[in-house]
Amino acid sequence: MTDASSPGARSPNALAPASLGRTAPPAPIKTPCIKVCVVDGESGLCLGCFRKLSEVAAWARLTDAERDAILAELPDRRSLVRPEKLAMF
Repeated sequence: MTDASSPGARSPNALAPASLGRTAPPAPIKTPCIKVCVVDGESGLCLGCFRKLSEVAAWARLTDAERDAILAELPDRRSLVRPEKLAMF
């Protein structure tokens, strides 16, 4: 048996499970992103998700209510982009 103060002795925490003290990862944030990040110069909207660049940049800091309000606007924003610009997607 090894004395805790002797060289090579393990601390009591050395045998603890690896998950001890870890917190669960945060829940994923709801996002309209489809990984097509191309900003239309005319409308200023992303052609993949129809968000403004400022919305994309702030997305992780917005509240759920703020994100939900933007998500509700996105279907109408599609009409702000000329259809031929969306043909490639």
